[in-house]
Amino acid sequence: MVTVSDTQVTWLTQDAYDRLKNELDELIENRPVIAAKINDSREEGDLKENGGYHAAREEQAHQESRIRHLQELLRAAKVGEAPANDGLAEPGKILTVRYEGDDEDEKFLLATREEGAEGDLDVYSPESPLGRALLGAKEGEAREYELPNGNTQKVTLIKAVPYTG
Repeated sequence: MVTVSDTQVTWLTQDAYDRLKNELDELIENRPVIAAKINDSREEGDLKENGGYHAAREEQAHQESRIRHLQELLRAAKVGEAPANDGLAEPGKILTVRYEGDDEDEKFLLATREEGAEGDLDVYSPESPLGRALLGAKEGEAREYELPNGNTQKVTLIKAVPYTG
């Protein structure tokens, strides 16, 4: 379950690809169920005051959005192996970092939200300011990135290991 964002390509392990493909297939199979809910609610009368109708339409919109997102993601996906255990910060790795002025380490997965760890591990995108700053860093290397308030934050990469999810 590793995702590597590289311009418009998303790298996925075979397991991750299969999991997302199964989710897409289930959503597509569920389309008639949502359509039937909308139809049943529509037959209940006045649409302005029909909460079931509006809830079903909202559910349909959310589901269609997810279907389009998964179709696009899988269309551009490349299936591959997890990154090498070489101590470099790159997508698909669990990074342990320490912020300047802080005496506690933080651990997170550098990946897209789609492939986020299922559990307590935070996920940061390689496109985020922190992710961009750390890309390519070696263990022990310090980097800086700009915070939303305009200040600069220094962060040191302590460890980078492949995510094995």
